Amino acid sequence: MLQPLIDNSKSKYVQAMALQGLARVHAMNNDLPGAIDLLKRSLDNGVLPNDAYFQLEYELATFYVLNQQYQPAIDQVEKWRAEGKKETPESYALEGEAYYRLQKYPEAITAIKKAQSMTNKPDPRWNQLLMLAYNDSGQKDKAAEIAKQAAAASPTDPTSFHNALSLDIQMQKYDDALKLMEDGRSKGLLTTESDYVTLAKLYMNKAQDQSTQDPGPLTDKAVQVLQEGMTKGVVKPSADNYLLMGDAHMIGGDANAAADAYQKAIPLASDGEPAYKAGVALVTQNEFSKAKPLLQQAISKGVKHKGKAYMALAQANIGLKDKAAAAEAVLEAEKDPETKAQAQKWLKQANIGG
Repeated sequence: MLQPLIDNSKSKYVQAMALQGLARVHAMNNDLPGAIDLLKRSLDNGVLPNDAYFQLEYELATFYVLNQQYQPAIDQVEKWRAEGKKETPESYALEGEAYYRLQKYPEAITAIKKAQSMTNKPDPRWNQLLMLAYNDSGQKDKAAEIAKQAAAASPTDPTSFHNALSLDIQMQKYDDALKLMEDGRSKGLLTTESDYVTLAKLYMNKAQDQSTQDPGPLTDKAVQVLQEGMTKGVVKPSADNYLLMGDAHMIGGDANAAADAYQKAIPLASDGEPAYKAGVALVTQNEFSKAKPLLQQAISKGVKHKGKAYMALAQANIGLKDKAAAAEAVLEAEKDPETKAQAQKWLKQANIGG
């Protein structure tokens, strides 16, 4: 409908409006270069009234940003302000985004702060852009401050919550992240598997801190978080999550519970890692007869540290008083550079030539 007007209309105004309309059609069809070309033709028409002309100029700047032509976008929006003698917060926010994409962070920060200062109701996305500009320019403390303010202002907003959390973790402020996550948990902001896994890992991280005298209560909380997520159907009963649960139990000193969790991961895993970890946990509890087949299964399916798996198998065999099988396992461990020295030391003590 628009193309015939562009081709045949005797009214330049009609042609200009049709060009603008067709530009929007091209933009919606993801043909931004075509849309930009049509808008330029409309602006070059020369008959548009001021309001329509300046509207098209601003639209052209937005199309430049969408097409990742950031410097032309900046030039265009500055031209729009100069010619129209008009300033809006949106135009400075657009300019700030373009500067940010060009990694010109000081200019981006200046433009975004200018946009925010011009309205009582700044777009929340501008705050997020400002936070990113501070963060990417190395001013993580200022980024964190903005994120905290946004989270406090909108305590039930998932975006503000996750922004603040991400920055706490980046800055290794794990205690702050843990407190924020528990607060978010109480407000129902933990809605994804990643949320629950992150909270569990934060508890496990704190449990392993040198200042923590008793890791048990913290690892118990990590396990409870994962179990809560599974009960809600948010956390999948996957090999990775059962491995994480087993690791939490091991850090807390409950090897039997760890072995149970690892064994739940075994049928779900594509390799022998859960079987290896379950075997090691059982060896620490002197459950050698249970550990041995698990370690054999682990080696058969493939493990990241084959030598360590053979050394654990040797321990199980020693516990079962099968020195020949133990020696055979250690000889296999000797083939792995990671455990070669340890295996040779064992062989020497046992008077077995390698």
